[in-house]
Amino acid sequence: MILSELIQRSPIRIFEQSLHGGLKTGEIGIIASLNGVGKTSVLVQLALDKLLQGKKVIHVSFTQQAQYVFAWYEDIFSELINKKNLENADEIKNEAVKNRVLMNFNQDGITKDQIIKSLRSMIVEGGFSAEAVIVDGFDFSRAGPDHLAAVKAFATELGLSVWYSCTLKEKEQELDRQNIPVALKDLADLIDVVIVLDPKPDHIEFSVSKDRGVMDSKALAMRLDPKTLLILES
Repeated sequence: MILSELIQRSPIRIFEQSLHGGLKTGEIGIIASLNGVGKTSVLVQLALDKLLQGKKVIHVSFTQQAQYVFAWYEDIFSELINKKNLENADEIKNEAVKNRVLMNFNQDGITKDQIIKSLRSMIVEGGFSAEAVIVDGFDFSRAGPDHLAAVKAFATELGLSVWYSCTLKEKEQELDRQNIPVALKDLADLIDVVIVLDPKPDHIEFSVSKDRGVMDSKALAMRLDPKTLLILES
């Protein structure tokens, strides 16, 4: 398979169609699940889809050191090329890596202003014109609406979309009646899209709980393979 076919046939296209074109400039999306279900894998695949199209992405991690994040990209890319038999894989990978920046922060020792300053420095002063920011491992219980409001304003200013992960400790106790993580209850107005990953016996289901102004939980026409953690069509 050639690269253009891989991009065109990617299940990310279905994901975007289900969300009316995907996450747009200035919007914030959440991928939520229990620990170990596949949030990071989904975020990496969303990032890889943009990287393979020649778009720039900044991946921010609050829990994992850079080598572990690198490993996620390596593993997911390897699974993709093995499954799709991608031509010129090494060349494509090298080009994609040029469009990715990894940043690692400790939430204990940094403020929202410092995070935004670091991102601005990379994008503006550093000339790294990112289209998306991926944020993994952020603890929403330790951040108020002012944090997300500042990120949203920054994303709008610089033309970014922002995907976060949100970890649930116990699903039944940490989702409200609308399938929204209770940790996000004070932030709901600032979040545009919420996706919950729901483990089933033979797959992991994608359920959209919030799509802009619509709060109506429904399954998407896609799933996550529990073995490879690749996004597949249902």
